[in-house]
Amino acid sequence: MAQPIIEARGLARTYRNGGRAIEAVRGVDLTVEAGGIFGFLGPNGAGKTTTINMLCTLVKPTGGSARVAGFDVVAEPHQVRQKIGLVFQDPSLDERLTAWENLAFHAMLYGVPRPVWKKRAADLLDLVALTPRRDDLVRGFSGGMKRRLEIARGLLHRPDLLFLDEPTLGLDPQTRNLIWDYILGLQKEHGLTLFLTTHYMEEAEHCHRIGIMSQGRLIALDTPEALKQGVGHDTVTIGVDDPDAAAERISRTYGVAVRRDGDQLAFPVRDGAAFLPRLIAENGLAIRRVAVRRPTLEDVFLSLTGSAIREDSPDHFATIKASTRRGGRR
Repeated sequence: MAQPIIEARGLARTYRNGGRAIEAVRGVDLTVEAGGIFGFLGPNGAGKTTTINMLCTLVKPTGGSARVAGFDVVAEPHQVRQKIGLVFQDPSLDERLTAWENLAFHAMLYGVPRPVWKKRAADLLDLVALTPRRDDLVRGFSGGMKRRLEIARGLLHRPDLLFLDEPTLGLDPQTRNLIWDYILGLQKEHGLTLFLTTHYMEEAEHCHRIGIMSQGRLIALDTPEALKQGVGHDTVTIGVDDPDAAAERISRTYGVAVRRDGDQLAFPVRDGAAFLPRLIAENGLAIRRVAVRRPTLEDVFLSLTGSAIREDSPDHFATIKASTRRGGRR
């Protein structure tokens, strides 16, 4: 059996704030198999950033252990860094350089021999459809073009594991779909392991497995389908003439929490399609419209963390970027 590309056991990080100890990460056990797409989700302050920073060797654990690509993050940080790539949420390219010069600089930092990186850079620019713009200054690139160049840069030293922080945040839907075409194509063709954060739940559906953090702990780890099945209910939405009376009757009869939005009522039930005929037959409600929705990852997130994913501040890799600017990453 192949060795997991990420394996953490009891991973913990405690910060000191004056005389007070703050447990940012509390005993995380995490295994990520090689060759898949892993999504890491959680509300702001859940411990995602600290966990990722420990996996990327930017922060030392105060408890437990972690191995990335077979190397210990504390004892072998240099080897870990050679095996991972990072694509930041915000543009981190040098806009005073051309696309080609950005790749050349990255190759120099990683010690990739000139004949090797030049061939790789040409292939990667072709892959992300930027060959015609290779000699143009990055300052003139669109947001989507910058993101594609960052993905190419992150792959230049041939990492086994690529961290993607909100890879399509702020991009229009068409460009988002294009970026995902590249990401999925890369993962499939090269067997690359992707570790991503996103607040777009439709993007999280691409993941083979998802881990959800809350209050410093990993509270869920499974496939998207298994997580949705764990929610255990559908959401029934009906439009009625007398929503107040209908809400009171449904809540009292079936013991469910009813949310009202105008004349529309929504409530959770098991097997919504089977429940609707019963609702109509037993209550004689004048229902004007009806919809049944299966659980989504948004529902999973809300049920497990108590907050919506979009309440999460997009600052997952803030510490990584700050460390990079101080010269701590390279």
